[in-house]
Amino acid sequence: MEDIQTAIVLLSVIVGLLSVIIVTLLAVVIALLVRLNTVMKSVSKITTNVASVTEWLSPTKVFSEISGLFRKK
Repeated sequence: MEDIQTAIVLLSVIVGLLSVIIVTLLAVVIALLVRLNTVMKSVSKITTNVASVTEWLSPTKVFSEISGLFRKK
């Protein structure tokens, strides 16, 4: 009878430890996803800025804006 009680106690301890480990791993994954989300937002802003600059550096855009400035005067 003692062997069964010992086995039950050990199994309970193992289940408790595994539960703590799983909760910890879930918290780490959630923290990583939050950081990844913030990095992706900043990358999106950078991509938008680069696309905007690239549009403004095209020769047709530059010449059309220059000609538009002279036409307005």
